[in-house]
Order: sequence, then structure tokens, then C-alpha cells
Amino acid sequence: QVQLVESGGGSVRTGGSLKLSCAASGSTFGINVMGWYRQAPGKERELVATIASTFSTNYADSVKGRFTISADFRQNTMALQMNSLKPEDTAVYYCYLQDNRRFQYWGQGTQVTISS
Repeated sequence: QVQLVESGGGSVRTGGSLKLSCAASGSTFGINVMGWYRQAPGKERELVATIASTFSTNYADSVKGRFTISADFRQNTMALQMNSLKPEDTAVYYCYLQDNRRFQYWGQGTQVTISS
């Protein structure tokens, strides 16, 4: 069992910044990938960014140049630095982890609200 806990969500104005963090605990059988998804009201959940155990990263086109993902796999932690935030970034952001068995685990989500 793996537990993921997000923190750092909140409300900021357009152009502001937030940093989200995620901490994993429990038996992971080794981490393959960690990342962030988000779900806005009335929309499907979408990938925001991922980081592999090799530190290779992947970003959605909508956040490239504004968001930066990082991880400390020894400590089982991950962060998402979000800059130049826009109203369309408003969503619930979910931490996820994929272990080497390709089992996936999800956090409960943290609300990010960007006002104009």
C-alpha cells in the first residue's frame, strides 16, 4: 500500500505563483514515475507533468515554460513549481505515483484557484 499526500494548494491572482508538494509513504516496490494531474470543473482529468526515476520530465503543452516538476526519489517526495498562473489553471491537482510493477496510486487532491 502506498499513500500520497499533497500540500501547497490555495488561491492566487493571475500571474502569481504556487508550489505544490507531494509526499509518498508505504511500500512502493520502487518508483518508476511520479507526476501531477489536474481536473477542472466540467472537464476530464488531464496530465500536467511527470518525472521518471531517470529524472526525465514531460509537460503538457499548456504549462511548458511556466511549471517545473522536481523529485527526490530517495525521500519519496515531489514538487511542482507553478509560475505565471492563469485562470485556466484553476483545478484540483492530484499527485500520482507509478511503481515498478506499473501499479498506480493517487492522492486526494489539492485545490488551486486562480482569480483574474
